[in-house]
Amino acid sequence: MRGLPEEIPDADSEKVWERVCAVDVAKESGMVCTRLPAAGGRRVSRVWQVTATTNAVSDLAADLVAAGVEKVTVESTSDYWRIWFYLFEAAGLDVQLVNARDVKNVPGRPKTDKLDAVWLAKLTEKGLLRPSFVPAAPVRVLRDYTRMRVDLVRDRTRYWSRLEKLLEDALIKVSSVASTLRTVSTRDMVEALIAGQRDPATLASLAHGALRRKRNALIEALTGRFDDHHGELARILLDQIDRLDTEIAKLTTRIGQILDDIDPPSQPGGGDGDTPAPDARRRLAEIPGISTESAQLIIAEIGLDMTRFPTAAHLVSWAKLCPRTIQSGTSLTAGKTGKGNPYLKGALGMAAATVARGKGTFLSERYRRLVTRRGRGKAKVAVARSILVIIWHLLNDPTARYHDLGADFHERRINTTRKINSLVRQLEALGHTVTLQPTT
Repeated sequence: MRGLPEEIPDADSEKVWERVCAVDVAKESGMVCTRLPAAGGRRVSRVWQVTATTNAVSDLAADLVAAGVEKVTVESTSDYWRIWFYLFEAAGLDVQLVNARDVKNVPGRPKTDKLDAVWLAKLTEKGLLRPSFVPAAPVRVLRDYTRMRVDLVRDRTRYWSRLEKLLEDALIKVSSVASTLRTVSTRDMVEALIAGQRDPATLASLAHGALRRKRNALIEALTGRFDDHHGELARILLDQIDRLDTEIAKLTTRIGQILDDIDPPSQPGGGDGDTPAPDARRRLAEIPGISTESAQLIIAEIGLDMTRFPTAAHLVSWAKLCPRTIQSGTSLTAGKTGKGNPYLKGALGMAAATVARGKGTFLSERYRRLVTRRGRGKAKVAVARSILVIIWHLLNDPTARYHDLGADFHERRINTTRKINSLVRQLEALGHTVTLQPTT
């Protein structure tokens, strides 16, 4: 017995190249190897070291262009690959970035930079490498801004945590009564403490809105031992928080300006009749759980050109939101999802968590259907995957708009006869005799 042969097409990157170059990257230099044809049908490898400076790499790029190099491979080592990739790209070379783990698993040979560069070049000429996703230069600029904003938001959260820890040291338990220290009421109370006010009743009178109904609890929580050194430290923390708020606001404004250049506010077609379709960030923000800031971050991480990901499954696989299949003989198991892009997965994870708290949408109902049998973690990952699939379809078609399928989507797809038969069998298994009678 033999199975039928299956034809597996080559990927676009799997092409035999005649003239190639590869760079084994380090911090201060790179080991360069070229593979070029020679007389008699032979191929010759030439290896030399190049300093990782702008002038040296630019001169190398000019030499490679003059030599007619068709493909250049750069190994992704930390952030040291950037000078090589950016300058090669600017010189017009066809350059690809590859993950080091895809090219280093060759046991039985010495580990040297020279041999690594030669091996990388040989893999390049035979098209055996999977290029990593590197967005276009304008999207890379946008990504720098969005990632900086994420980092500053995380820093601001750390300062709020330090402030809460400082208040706990001063025996002030206001965070146990108020929902968060970021409210106007708690900010006024902390400012009053820094100014020297120590009377709990006076501090509790600074509460606003619904917090006023908790006056007695506030008086108890604000009774502590807040002294001058706590006030000095709290002032420093609040000043840092205010400074970060200002910088985050500046970054948000700048991100909006960059997106206006990359993705104009309106595009022809789509919508209703002659109504122009909104820009990509606003169309993504229509998805439940996706805020405007999250939409900006997602565009910065995956770009607007979905031709880099032929299908939604390619994008999901790249983002590491689906488990990889591990097959050996008759054993078939599902591996882990992997790390993926931390900024993209973080944005999708927050969106999935928001959807999990909501109701009345297709995504929220999908979470509830999965969480009972798969657990919260896997259910949120599955919802994040569904969100990314929706994002791919919206970006792949600039005129597409999000339409929620409804919380009853799965119920409407259920085969009524099959469900009735299943319920009857369950009741009969419990020892009941079932008689069906249609309702009038």
